[in-house]
Amino acid sequence: MDNEIKVKVNHMTKKFGDLLVLNDVSFDVKKGEFLCIVGPTGCGKTTFLNCITKLYEPTAGEILINGEPVNLKKHNVAYIFQEYSTMSWMTVEQNVAFGLKMKKFPKKIIRETAAEALEMVGLTKYRDYYPVELSTSMLQRVVIARAFAVKPELLLMDEPYGQLDVELRFKLEDELLKLWRQTGTTVIFITHNIEEAVYLSENILVLTNKPTTVKERMSNNLPCPRNVISPEFIEVRNRVTELIKWW
Repeated sequence: MDNEIKVKVNHMTKKFGDLLVLNDVSFDVKKGEFLCIVGPTGCGKTTFLNCITKLYEPTAGEILINGEPVNLKKHNVAYIFQEYSTMSWMTVEQNVAFGLKMKKFPKKIIRETAAEALEMVGLTKYRDYYPVELSTSMLQRVVIARAFAVKPELLLMDEPYGQLDVELRFKLEDELLKLWRQTGTTVIFITHNIEEAVYLSENILVLTNKPTTVKERMSNNLPCPRNVISPEFIEVRNRVTELIKWW
């Protein structure tokens, strides 16, 4: 049903001059869904997210949130970039509260919500630390806490764990899944890591090489928690790998 759809992408096309990057991309994302987007390197995954955040205007087509054109003043959208986007001159608590402050929430609500977000990611005792004093894992948890603090309708994540080692990546992925289940936020997660996509997603959207369109949308019905060495997990991973191949 349409009233269950959070994001609807209709025939979106994006050109940069004569370069066609996104070519007639269409798909839906349901409310509360965790969708991972994968595809060949450089196929335009980040360009797609930038169109949702209005950093780029689509050349043609439209992106709707709750049936309306994207409006970041009206729609509560949070974006976690590839790079750690903490502000070095602010404490952990101030970083987490930043989005709430920009939305002009009452001070009491800001304090309570920031404290709740810090508790969810296990950083309460580091609230007065500055980013330079934190580990890589903690920095990313600050960014995640800041995103969830504003209780976004839609959370966009662009390869947030791409530069982390395997052990740390799995730890943060588990924390993300826990927060997603607690909050019911709709998540669109871009990754070049197929194993990560299979580990996290409810559904996987596979994109083609440029000019990019949707090759296939597949359900991921593996039970949770997922075991990356199980035959079932490996089977899904191999299927996605075959779909991504463009040669």
